[in-house]
Amino acid sequence: MDTSGIGRRIAYWRERRGFTQTDFGHLMGQTKRWVQDIEGGKRQQDPRLSVLVRAAEVLRIPLEQLLTDSRHDPPTGSALPVDVLAVIDALYAGTDSTDPPTPTALQRRLSYCCEAFQACHYTTLARELPPLIVDAGRAAHSAPVGMQSEAQAVLSRVHQSVTSYLHKYGEATATQAALAADRALVAAERSGDPVQIGAAARRVAKSLVYQHRPRTAVQFATSTARRLEDELVERGPLGLSTLGMLYLSAALAASSQERSPARVRAATDLVDEAADIADRQGADLNEDWTMFGPTNVGLHRVDVLTRFEDGWSALEAADALAPEALTRMTRERRAGHHVTMARTSLLTRCKDDAAKHLLEAERLALEEVRGRPDTVDLVKDVIGATANPWPQLRALAERCGLRA
Repeated sequence: MDTSGIGRRIAYWRERRGFTQTDFGHLMGQTKRWVQDIEGGKRQQDPRLSVLVRAAEVLRIPLEQLLTDSRHDPPTGSALPVDVLAVIDALYAGTDSTDPPTPTALQRRLSYCCEAFQACHYTTLARELPPLIVDAGRAAHSAPVGMQSEAQAVLSRVHQSVTSYLHKYGEATATQAALAADRALVAAERSGDPVQIGAAARRVAKSLVYQHRPRTAVQFATSTARRLEDELVERGPLGLSTLGMLYLSAALAASSQERSPARVRAATDLVDEAADIADRQGADLNEDWTMFGPTNVGLHRVDVLTRFEDGWSALEAADALAPEALTRMTRERRAGHHVTMARTSLLTRCKDDAAKHLLEAERLALEEVRGRPDTVDLVKDVIGATANPWPQLRALAERCGLRA
């Protein structure tokens, strides 16, 4: 293998992607010095293929572009939407000396973004997030000593919103989502607020799943929950919601592994742990934008079983959900549940039901269906499994950019 020029190409693409050497090293699981050495040609004697593959993934380029100077056009449809790229670019924007907005103004804008997310208005969220990222960073940088905790808490919550938004685009934005999640956790730890630490830890756990490290995600989420439990319980419903969502995040991570009796049992135990916390809380509450409570636990139970491809058990769990409680969930939760039920219906060969759930999800939140790669792939699967797709399903496929 021709190893000449690899370091130069890594440096070129790292700069194109806006990564510092420290950022790139962190994403590679290495130090800044390691990056300096490889870019300087000191580690090219016998580079491991696994290292080059990982570097290509982080830099979002074909492996061939690290091995040769010839140009390769990206595959059709692989480009991210412009508004997503604007959010990613804002993660690397520097701060200036302009006076930052007041904490009250920042909190108001942050709440607006959280509401947009729960309503599945992702286009609106993408418009609001870039300036908010910059302003929250400026506020944290210039906050006086007595206001640092509050400023860091807001900064953490902004990066949490960025992470959740980027996760909607799946593997294509996994690297940038991981970076935002790490920044959220750092800011949360600086704030000293156990609620923000727990909330940021959930985003880190999900990012670990997208990095194909579900076992680490489970360990991280559960250990964080146990470490923060006493402090969170003292915070009442807000803390209980944070604690319960940590266990649900761990359950979803557990269900991202290949199915085995032990893994199913472990994931179910984590959902049961969250159910106990929901019972202590007593109701579905939107504390810190979580919608945590008995109903959300039930939604996650269905999701976990579906991820393990146990369709019939998932249907039974779905039947146990109270319809009136479901109507009180946010659009993001309800639309997400219909997408899950479409997957469940496909597993149980109820293809018409799968189509109906997808259409209902689109009715509730079209951006949750048309803009999400995973959901578009599901529409494609339902079309492929249906001998004679009915007109509404064909029309949905066309709206998703698919040939029906």
